[in-house]
Amino acid sequence: MKKLTKPFIILGFLILLISCKNSEQKKEAPIENESKATVYYNGDIITVEGDTPNYAEALVEENGKIIFVGKKNLADQNYANAKKVDLKGNTLVPAFIDGHGHFYNTGFASIVANLLPPPDGPGGSVQDLVDATNEWKESEDGKFVIEKFGWIIGHGYDDSQLVEKDHPKATDLDKISTELPVLLIHQSEHLGVMNSKALEMSGYTKDTKDPEGGHLRRNSDGSPNGVLEEKAMYAILFPLLGKADAEFAMRCIDKAQEQYAMNGYLTVQDGRTTPEQMNIFSEAAKQGKYYLDIISYPDIDVANFTMDEEYYNKDHSYKNNYRVGGVKLTLDGSPQGKTAWLTQCYHVNPVGKDGCYKGFAIMDDEKAKNYVEKAFQNQWQIICHTNGDAAIDQYLKVIAETEAKYDYPDHRTTIIHGQTLRKDQIPTVKKLGVYCSLFPTHTFYWGDWHKESVLGEPRADYISPCRDVIDAGINLTSHHDAPVIFPNSMRVYDATVNRVTRTGYILGADQRVTPYEGLKTLTIWGAKQNFEENTKGSLKEGKIADLVILDKNPLKIDPMQIHTIQIVESIKDGKSVYKKM
Repeated sequence: MKKLTKPFIILGFLILLISCKNSEQKKEAPIENESKATVYYNGDIITVEGDTPNYAEALVEENGKIIFVGKKNLADQNYANAKKVDLKGNTLVPAFIDGHGHFYNTGFASIVANLLPPPDGPGGSVQDLVDATNEWKESEDGKFVIEKFGWIIGHGYDDSQLVEKDHPKATDLDKISTELPVLLIHQSEHLGVMNSKALEMSGYTKDTKDPEGGHLRRNSDGSPNGVLEEKAMYAILFPLLGKADAEFAMRCIDKAQEQYAMNGYLTVQDGRTTPEQMNIFSEAAKQGKYYLDIISYPDIDVANFTMDEEYYNKDHSYKNNYRVGGVKLTLDGSPQGKTAWLTQCYHVNPVGKDGCYKGFAIMDDEKAKNYVEKAFQNQWQIICHTNGDAAIDQYLKVIAETEAKYDYPDHRTTIIHGQTLRKDQIPTVKKLGVYCSLFPTHTFYWGDWHKESVLGEPRADYISPCRDVIDAGINLTSHHDAPVIFPNSMRVYDATVNRVTRTGYILGADQRVTPYEGLKTLTIWGAKQNFEENTKGSLKEGKIADLVILDKNPLKIDPMQIHTIQIVESIKDGKSVYKKM
């Protein structure tokens, strides 16, 4: 045998080393690729696809999208390496979509003094309002707000739920402070009351005339008693909100997102955004502050109105979870505050009003038409606050005139609140292609007040006529108008289905809807109102994985117990944004 030379021995050794190294690398490589998918199973999965309830055994999410809805054995077979989430008998539904609310103001109301009536707050009497505000002044939030604004601010009092059945006055608020201005905002956000110092600073005197679209309530000598209606209150509130610095504004956004996420609302509306708030929203988007989807509707009836073209897109797309959806118009006020514009007299007049009092319009027909025309010209969706049936008449009239003039067939113009929508108005709503976001939550919070004082019977029975709207084939959503009512999704859902007042009276039993229809008002019909039915609102392959886990199935429990359902977890784009501890 021929003896190997030294170079050949070295070469052979190198080849052996490379071979061993390759063998080690092959052993270290994973046998299977790790999956980024998540399988949800072992609970009721309600798809909200179809006219009747449909269930799936499993849902698979990957990269924020739903990629499978169907049988569990197929999910196990096709996604064997996916993360498994055992629902443990809980119920999975599409995330809730906010039919109407005020996102920024919800954050604001979470920081200022909570004056809501029981069960949501301490505001049962005028003295309770004074005590709660005085206690808040000494809190961390109280000191923070007073330092930022130089005002003492509370939110949520409701004269209809106070034992006095009347608003507090300036003299009552003087017990909170005579040195600092005090503003307490009514739960409806259409009224407020100020102390004597605030009246003095605002220049409201006996000689002050009522502003157009607003009123100052007065003492017998004509001097303001502190109670402000509509634009008389907004003239104080809006500039005050405009003083918010970046630190305060971002705290409001954080607080609001927490409130909505814990209630399963993952697409949220800001339904009357001021120009100052528009700047805040766009800055928050630039900073990547949003983990929920926020849709803003700037108030078209302000002197410095502008449309933020950077965040308004006709394809309704988001940029950093934010977009401008269209514009907001307001034509009247609040029924519980007795500023809504009716065609018939209020059952009981507010203090200081004589004769057949019907509330009042915010603007005349010509001005309303100009705003609607501006929206149609630009193909902006317009949502319109119309509580009273006279305001609804005005809105339907100007829409009909505008539709005949412009080619904008899929406008999805929406009536917001529609509390006293009449049966004879519904065919016109359908004919004009108008959507409805009604407010049946009023049946719980103010149903007794409507029956006894606002409308009387039988008018009170027909507030927010959900059954007739659905039967007419009109797209319906049900809302909370937060922070008028904080975004308690199960209270909204319960009231839409049951229409039970605080005292247990069923207000308008013939206008109740089924639990499945009630679920659709919070999901797929909300997506349709927002032009998002192809991406949200139901559990379907290809849609965004916006999901909510409930501790009970609302379609299987006693409907009267819907308000007891708890949100277990909220999942946005496949990521958990709230989990019940």
